[in-house]
Amino acid sequence: MKSRKTQIFKLLFLLLICLPSLAISQDKKDFKPTFNWDVTGQIWARYSDLNEGSLIYDEPTTQFFDISIRRLRIPISSQITPRIFAYAIFGGNNYNFKQKTFTIEVLDLYVEYKFADFLEAGFGKSGWQGLNRWNIRSAKTMMGLDSPLFTLNTVEINDDLGRLFGAWIKGQAGKFDYRLAFNRPFAVTNIPDGEVNFANNKPRVKTSTYVKYQIFEHESNKSAYQTGTYLQTKKVFNFGAGYQFQPKAMSDGDAALPGTTFYDMEHWAIDSFLNLPLANDAAITAYLGYYDYGFGKDYIRNVGANNPTTGGGTDFNGPGVAFPMIGTGTSWYMQFGYAFKQTEVFNQPMIIQPNIAIQHSDWDALNDKMTVFDFTTNFLINGSHGNKISLGYQYRPIFDAVTIEQKDYKGMAVLQYQISFR
Repeated sequence: MKSRKTQIFKLLFLLLICLPSLAISQDKKDFKPTFNWDVTGQIWARYSDLNEGSLIYDEPTTQFFDISIRRLRIPISSQITPRIFAYAIFGGNNYNFKQKTFTIEVLDLYVEYKFADFLEAGFGKSGWQGLNRWNIRSAKTMMGLDSPLFTLNTVEINDDLGRLFGAWIKGQAGKFDYRLAFNRPFAVTNIPDGEVNFANNKPRVKTSTYVKYQIFEHESNKSAYQTGTYLQTKKVFNFGAGYQFQPKAMSDGDAALPGTTFYDMEHWAIDSFLNLPLANDAAITAYLGYYDYGFGKDYIRNVGANNPTTGGGTDFNGPGVAFPMIGTGTSWYMQFGYAFKQTEVFNQPMIIQPNIAIQHSDWDALNDKMTVFDFTTNFLINGSHGNKISLGYQYRPIFDAVTIEQKDYKGMAVLQYQISFR
């Protein structure tokens, strides 16, 4: 197994170092390089019913209203030659009242070479990974307000907002679309203390793949980030399956101690995606996926998106708007949305798209199943994701800290305005 993986790395490396010489021989007749960029921002106004015992700067808080910048993205791309493509994204997440400054990071920076439609190779820092459709998804075209997040299964622990340094191959052959990636996760410095968590050892290479079969129109594989909804513009029906593996990614103690137990991180998933324009000029977008996460014995992680609190929390969920989002176990995830025919609202052409998303997880560490609901209505001005208002409500379960059983639900309401320009 190790010898085979070494051979694959050598082959991929040889392909990449041959790019300059191959580029020289390209037919440049009538070709003009292209350069594209834009800016997308998501602004939140939010009301949160906080988890019990939540603190904001040491002050007990049960309910909270805040305004923040959820995401800022500045993608830049260039088709340098007919076969060489370069891509970068600058931006960041969660600029809120807890910080006066906002750091714009290099989220993506990579280059790709196209040998043929069925084989492209790239390397750099990117979101090119496998497992499922939503492993890394387009934030701009998401149908749900902020869902799904659990598919970013290592987010901000050994990755950078889902991005990693690595190399990959991808391509489309007939109705099949595939990606195969080899990424080196970021080093983890926090030391697990008795409970399974990410190991503080030398990070091993994460190998991942995703293959999908496209029944109707083909989707572009130019970007790693899958489209959330095409509204009325594209007829798509796909089935996909994927896998992720990283040896010795998890441990129950200090990696330097001889008594520490290590666990491989091993996930697999199958899913299906439908975007179907209807005869009445409306459209349906739907998704169903099954996920099997293997992080190691009873791993569980509470996550609260853009969490407004600074500490506290007396329930198992922890503070703020967190809930047991990610863990060892299985999950079903579904989305369904209906985009009405474009109409005039306040003299503005608009598409209205109500939708629902449900994550139903059976995490090993919990004594009850975990189900979270996300309800969203999108108002797309001129039918565009570039000028979109979304109203969302998340209904999350609360788990008792002693029994680890569900005892309640709490909610979070968000008004988001998304704007894109260039």
